[in-house]
Amino acid sequence: MSEAIHVAEIFGENVFDDAVMRERLPKSVYKKLKQTIEDGSELDPSIADVVAHAMKDWAVDNGATHYTHWFQPLTGVTAEKHDSFITSPDAAGRVLMDLSGKELIKGEADGSSFPSGGLRATFEARGYTTWDCTSPAFLKKDALGVTLCIPTAFCSYGGEALDKKTPLLRSMEAIDKQAVRIFHLFGNTAVKRVIPSVGPEQEYFLVDREKYLQRKDLIYTGRTLFGAMPPKGQEMDDHYYGVIRERVGAFMKELNEELWKLGVAAKTQHNEVAPAQHELAAIYTKANLAVDHNQIVMETMKKVASRRGLACLLHEKPFQGVNGSGKHNNWSLTSDTGINMLEPGVTPHENIQFLLVLACIMKAVDVHADLLRQSAAVPGNDYRLGAQEAPPAIISIFVGEQIEDVIDQLCSTGSATHSKMGGTLRTGVTTLPDFDKDATDRNRTSPFAFTNNKFEFRMVGSSDSISSANVVLNTIVAEAFKEAADILEASDDFPTAVHDLIKKLLSEHRRIIFNGNGYTEEWVQEAERRGLPNLKCMVDSIPSLVTEKAVKLFGDFGVYTRSELYARAEIEYETYAKSVLVEARTMSDMAGKQIIPAVIRYSGDLARSLNEVRTACPEADMSVQTELVLEVSSLLAAMKNAMEEIRKDLEKAGTMSNMKERAHFCYDEMVPAMNRLREPADRLEMIVDKEYWPFPSYGDMIFEV
Repeated sequence: MSEAIHVAEIFGENVFDDAVMRERLPKSVYKKLKQTIEDGSELDPSIADVVAHAMKDWAVDNGATHYTHWFQPLTGVTAEKHDSFITSPDAAGRVLMDLSGKELIKGEADGSSFPSGGLRATFEARGYTTWDCTSPAFLKKDALGVTLCIPTAFCSYGGEALDKKTPLLRSMEAIDKQAVRIFHLFGNTAVKRVIPSVGPEQEYFLVDREKYLQRKDLIYTGRTLFGAMPPKGQEMDDHYYGVIRERVGAFMKELNEELWKLGVAAKTQHNEVAPAQHELAAIYTKANLAVDHNQIVMETMKKVASRRGLACLLHEKPFQGVNGSGKHNNWSLTSDTGINMLEPGVTPHENIQFLLVLACIMKAVDVHADLLRQSAAVPGNDYRLGAQEAPPAIISIFVGEQIEDVIDQLCSTGSATHSKMGGTLRTGVTTLPDFDKDATDRNRTSPFAFTNNKFEFRMVGSSDSISSANVVLNTIVAEAFKEAADILEASDDFPTAVHDLIKKLLSEHRRIIFNGNGYTEEWVQEAERRGLPNLKCMVDSIPSLVTEKAVKLFGDFGVYTRSELYARAEIEYETYAKSVLVEARTMSDMAGKQIIPAVIRYSGDLARSLNEVRTACPEADMSVQTELVLEVSSLLAAMKNAMEEIRKDLEKAGTMSNMKERAHFCYDEMVPAMNRLREPADRLEMIVDKEYWPFPSYGDMIFEV
């Protein structure tokens, strides 16, 4: 039996959190830093040296030898450069351990070696990392030893954001300001701050590491580029919420302990729908900390899996034919006085503030559906969205029967007089208690669903940072709040004005509400009739970043400049093209060096066997063996032709310097060519003797963990 873990004792032990700061900082310094963290006031540079010294002492006391500015460049993963605490040796050759306030606040990274979308030229190297004091420093303990990680933002020498954190913090300030105005309109003048809260759910696959290392496609691309379905997939629905296997359970136990020590409130764990697929969900926290924590979750999953002889797959579609992985971004707005703006109460039809907030969010999502769709665009998500497992690429809002009924009352009669109640659930079993059920069912096919007191944005890809989605959500809702507050603050009759505004917004944006099955072709046609955008792939969604509508939106709230938006669009095109080109080269390599040689060996042995039988028994019926040889030869020829097509496409793509042109070429030409190579290869896998096949099959990977 393993030693019992007392969660309360280990939680946050590797975090420079409030308790540590209170203990180690002078009261005056603690008070100033706490004010910055809680009130959003400007950081007093005079306290930096004291904080840095205390942070260093705490880290060294816990075995740290190095520190790093931990940041999130536009690669989608985190970055870090480690410096030791040692100072220059004195005359006696001794060194001291130190961290200055300047080193805490400011670091330098190469601003041209990370994706910049043209914001930085190759020769323009300087970029800066700057301390985000609202996200606590933490200790990373691994084979390198113990490292103090200081969460930071990353910008260029000219001040442009080169990371995922800076725009997020800007968007949080934007929605804070506008949401406070809404509160004050309703007399809640005690509210000083409103903070977007986020609780992400992370899906992932676990496979045996030895088998993972035998598959070049998993190593290079994160997904299987070849693979035939085993006799059983997920059709029996027996994996979802099923008993967690011992090996996976050991992984989950260690993962939880690592995360709890880092202050990540890992809450829920279970088997997901597909074999070998699982999920972890964390408790809500403020948006920028939730983003940091989700990055920590993904990094820790990979490390713990490796220690356990496993590989953690975060790609959105690692296995064709079974469910892919996403992450549900649960988003709400909470005041510093503890009020959730998305709490409808027992009688939503009487909650005027909630109805205004709902109407504003409906408007924001309707007006900026293209941006919300784009915020979930990563190459792997193209294989998942709309694939009978995830929301469709069409943005709509699910609000449920109760809220939809209130909306309909307001739109049709101008007033809402009642709210549907959930009633009592009775099982018909005497020993089972009756209980009040929710007024609304859930809808798993909706990309943006209202669930009790939050919105669940279900489109984000499992490998992606949740930052982009929350930047968009915060900013588009800030715009809707601002426009509503401008109208209401100028009104002489607030009750009438707010009633009329709610009705107007609900009526104008009613089209974005859809409570039905988002997987059906009927919904695709209905959405088109409603005028809702259907951006089916990542490449088609990227232009929404650089429309004049988007430039004005983000510019008005100081979230992105025009140049930052165009840079991000360029990076998105480049990322998509590079992803597809790596996959195409990997497919060509695997087909040419592994699959075709293996099939040739098999067909050669088959032909020799056929000849031997024919020689030994000329009258034997050899039609089956002959047909098999011919079928294998035909499929080999199809593979060879498809490989040649891919190689020509790779050469053509290499001549394209325009990233947008290259991305479209990859989507329009390369991806179909890759499918044409995969089809005969997967058919051959079903024919060729297993001992010849050069790498583990789907059955080997997803059922043997």
